[in-house]
Amino acid sequence: MARTDEAEAFFTAVYLACQEIPRGRVTSYGHIGRLIGKPECPRQVGICLRHLPTDPDAEFNSDSVPWQRVINSRGVISPRRHSSGASRQATALEQEGVAVERGSLGELKVDLEVYGWFPRRLPSREDDGDYSDELEGDEE
Repeated sequence: MARTDEAEAFFTAVYLACQEIPRGRVTSYGHIGRLIGKPECPRQVGICLRHLPTDPDAEFNSDSVPWQRVINSRGVISPRRHSSGASRQATALEQEGVAVERGSLGELKVDLEVYGWFPRRLPSREDDGDYSDELEGDEE
């Protein structure tokens, strides 16, 4: 199904923001939403990442967008429709040097104090001079 121009712009903004997350760091769906000016859309950020193409010829794909670096605001790797999805994400993060632990409920968890990345602005926007969309809080 074709996306509207507005939806396509949102998907692109999410993918571009995710490309700025440094290797070995993680951020939350909500923080990506804030960074792109849509703080009310953390679930939609997750949907964008769920629909990230695997086609290597696509402009944005699962190799060019570090989808594994986005987790929930509690530091937990969100469950997936496929049972191996969370463990695949954990493995990808561990390959970048991020420690993933089992939480008390068996969930896969990352220490946000150690690995969290929560800038007030995207690094690519630091020099644009427009501070009208400054974040209210530091992190989720």
